[in-house]
Amino acid sequence: MPFQTLTFQNSASPLMEHLISFHDYIIIILATITAIVFYTMFSMFSNNYLNRFLVHDQTLEFICTLIPALILVFIMMPSLHILYLLDEISDPLITVKTMAHQCYCSYEYSDFQTIQFDSYMLPQSSHNFRLLDTDNRLTLPHSSLIRLLISSADVLHSCSLPSLGAKADAIPGRLNQLNLYLLRPGLFFGQCSEICGINHSYMPISLQVLNTNDFLKCISLQ
Repeated sequence: MPFQTLTFQNSASPLMEHLISFHDYIIIILATITAIVFYTMFSMFSNNYLNRFLVHDQTLEFICTLIPALILVFIMMPSLHILYLLDEISDPLITVKTMAHQCYCSYEYSDFQTIQFDSYMLPQSSHNFRLLDTDNRLTLPHSSLIRLLISSADVLHSCSLPSLGAKADAIPGRLNQLNLYLLRPGLFFGQCSEICGINHSYMPISLQVLNTNDFLKCISLQ
């Protein structure tokens, strides 16, 4: 199994970079705690030192309470910072309305007139990206703040783009929003991650990121 399949996808947004860094930070903390616990257990099992006069120790109890509390604080602070970044959206350049259906997506560029289309999965035999590519890709410019407004026309869906660190539920009658800032051009894939029906596994999300000039040319052709 290639090592790349065991790790995160290459980051294409600042939010995903923050999430990967936070993941590595938590793994270091967990590895340190695990090593200390195993060392303590091994030391207790491998020696015969006993203290029959030790009934209680308030200092030891205080330390055993304070250290986990400090660890939780060190985890909480970067976690709250990332949650704030995920929800904060200010002055987006482009707003795209996304409506999830069983089992395809409809997109509308609300900043441009009459630009809306449906996006269906391509047949497996017609493309190299099995179960991932669509006939009409969502096209966005890079190095720009994008806002996605997400809802559903029928059942619960969940739009996820792993390489962008983006995931939001599509709920009938409600409107969610996603904040995207794309660092580089490329082709990025996602899927619906909520079991939404019999064709749940055939609901991909295909995102094409272009530079600003190519994006404007692509929009003008639609």
